Amino acid sequence: MNDYVIVTDSCCDLTEALAKKAELTVIPMVLNISGTEYHNYLDEREIGSKDFYARLRSGENASTSAVNMDVFTSVFEEILNKGKDVLYLGFSSGLSSTYHVSTLVAEELSKKYPENKIYCVDTLAASMGEGLLVYLSAMQKQSGKTIDEVRDFAENNKLNLCHWFTVDDLNHLKRGGRVSATTAFVGSLLNIKPILHVDDEGHLINVGKVRGRKLSIETILENMKKSAVNPSEQIIFISHGDCEEDALTLKKMVEKEFHPKEIQINTIGPVIGAHSGPGTLALFFLGTNR
Repeated sequence: MNDYVIVTDSCCDLTEALAKKAELTVIPMVLNISGTEYHNYLDEREIGSKDFYARLRSGENASTSAVNMDVFTSVFEEILNKGKDVLYLGFSSGLSSTYHVSTLVAEELSKKYPENKIYCVDTLAASMGEGLLVYLSAMQKQSGKTIDEVRDFAENNKLNLCHWFTVDDLNHLKRGGRVSATTAFVGSLLNIKPILHVDDEGHLINVGKVRGRKLSIETILENMKKSAVNPSEQIIFISHGDCEEDALTLKKMVEKEFHPKEIQINTIGPVIGAHSGPGTLALFFLGTNR
């Protein structure tokens, strides 16, 4: 039985420390701002989150692209050439073609490395929702589980990975086609904040709206109350688009309500942030369903 490596992409939005603890290989996603291309490394070596969100607030536009076949081939082959197997846990196919590209590469490399296992799992998740599933899977690996067992763990738990978001500025969702121009204009005028989640097909869905930031944060918490499974035994993830104070407020609310084992907070990286914008706040946990 070969040793194996868990590979993911930087849309997991894990901290560099957590990624190292989990012994992950992380493929940086790519974004373009005002004609300049950047790789979204977790250690922010090419672009920092503070700089990124400042540029969005100043009116610059950012676009993103899927990981290409050459990148996947290079990363996977480096692992396979060491005699190890590959388990890739990828960004939602409902939001990017990256996962599909990974499966094409896996299929080709399986012919070249017939003795090795190359598995790709569509997490149907985003940001630290993807990150939470990846982290929990990595903990399974570190407990001694085989590549097949960890793949099955990820597949069996991904639809219990709950994502609840709110955004501060509807205009970024408008650019991404998530809301209409009229909705964005009226919503901004009336201080309307959407409540969103990621559904079973990995799509970002607008499921409600409330007036005001405070109520939107409270609504995220209420959704956790409805579906969280044994929250006191969980590690909870919170990510934010350069609104750390709100993230800390949400953390205190979660601690008071559920007393979880651990809460991790990190910034939403530039690839997700390009579509959600500054002021996005998200909560991730395991529940009865998404």
